[in-house]
Amino acid sequence: MNRLRKLALSGVLLAPLVAGAFAVQERATADGGRLFGQVLDLVESRFVDSVDAAMLYEKAARGLVSQLQDPYSELFSPRQLAQFNTNTAGRYGGLGMQIEEQPGKGVVVSKVFPNTPAEHSGAREGDMIVGIDTLSTRTWTSARVADSLKGTPGTKVTVTFARPSVPEPIKSTYTRAIIRVPAVPYAITFDKIGYIPLQSFNEASTRDIAEAVRNLMAKEGARGLILDLRGNPGGFLDQALTISNLFLKEGTEIASVRGRAQETQTYTAREKPIAPDIPLVILTDQYSASAAEIVAGALQDHDRALILGTTSFGKGLVQTVFNLDGGYALKMTTGKWFTPAGRSIQKERKLTSDGQFVEVHPDSLESDSAKKARPTYKSDGGRVVYGGGAITPDVLVKPDTFTTAEQAFLKATAPKSQDIYVTLYDYAMELKPKVAGNPNFIVQPEWREELLTRLGKKGVEVDRKLYDGASSYVNRLLEARVARLAFGDSTARRRSLDDDRQLQQAIEILKRGQSQKDLFALAPQFSTK
Repeated sequence: MNRLRKLALSGVLLAPLVAGAFAVQERATADGGRLFGQVLDLVESRFVDSVDAAMLYEKAARGLVSQLQDPYSELFSPRQLAQFNTNTAGRYGGLGMQIEEQPGKGVVVSKVFPNTPAEHSGAREGDMIVGIDTLSTRTWTSARVADSLKGTPGTKVTVTFARPSVPEPIKSTYTRAIIRVPAVPYAITFDKIGYIPLQSFNEASTRDIAEAVRNLMAKEGARGLILDLRGNPGGFLDQALTISNLFLKEGTEIASVRGRAQETQTYTAREKPIAPDIPLVILTDQYSASAAEIVAGALQDHDRALILGTTSFGKGLVQTVFNLDGGYALKMTTGKWFTPAGRSIQKERKLTSDGQFVEVHPDSLESDSAKKARPTYKSDGGRVVYGGGAITPDVLVKPDTFTTAEQAFLKATAPKSQDIYVTLYDYAMELKPKVAGNPNFIVQPEWREELLTRLGKKGVEVDRKLYDGASSYVNRLLEARVARLAFGDSTARRRSLDDDRQLQQAIEILKRGQSQKDLFALAPQFSTK
């Protein structure tokens, strides 16, 4: 049988097979729809109690979405959709306070942001929120308090505070305003090495980063930069693209999105960068996710940044919101993010029997065996970069670990960690005026003794030997809390440098390297095993 005849015959045979496959698929779909309809009819007509048909349909729809086993796909009710839009738009009216729940005290102000209604009206860290308008909030959760403080910009809300050492409650009326929390709380230098912590990707992130980069280079004379993405959960993805553009040349690919029912979307740098050449290190850890990984992946693939730290989280999914009838909406995963080299950012996860999503191959420290199992790609300059989900650092630097004595102390006091936190916070507030004007204060032994006494009064029994063995750790706790309350985040960051091995290594490698190429050459000397 000649070749043409074979091809013709295979074509004749293929057509019925394909048609049959479609027929089987359509029949299975029809059978499934019929099964669902029969069950629904029986439940509506024969179940022992009357049921709400609308409720049944909604529960069935939610069940369908849950069976996708995707933690990011969900069906929104009209109320849930409104809350989702408020949270993602980033333009709700608020007061400008960060709050937290503290056992035994209730909801407490943990931070007051500058140039906000809260600051202008004199709210302080440590104030307890005991009332909103005419309602007592003493038994409320922080989420309920936050929801009640938010509202339409321009509207008013009355808040009652209980302030330590002030006998009478303090009542203030605030006018809600659009709150823009800085994405970059501060930018500082360590021996001409600029350090920029990026907390999240909100609507102001690119502006804040650009301002920090310009100031560090022009005013502080920075000859190298560190962009800290550790603990950054992501946020607005358009900000990831524009932040990447600050360091990448116009026209350079930043990332792409691939989906089952859509053409590949490629995103490129659209403007001239403000810092195309200055040596750059990006810090990542297992909590760096989503938009943070897009930035790290793009700059790594184009040899524009050295990634240092531990492997990132691995969230590279794209969700689309589809509006439905009745005010409902379906948020569903429709695509995946890929780096310029073609690496998928999404890390493989599975649903456990208790409803948790866990990594199939968890290894944020990237052992040699884990790396060997990963697919490899090449950067623009030919360096090996690793695929398989998440962003693997060029320089693996493990975070600082606790000593054996410190671990024993932490294990023994774990059940009382919240009481320790509150006691430490209250004592640090009292120490704040004692260190005023002295950012180089030294933690005194009597501070540690007084903290132990207060813990005992709080009902936290600590073995003296364990406490003394963890004295350095206790000193660090006191130092960090007092420094932040008295002098702000930047001073606390400077003072904590000795306890941050990853930041130390980033600074050292930038001191020794004069160019980005130098950093890559020095990288093998800095990885820890």
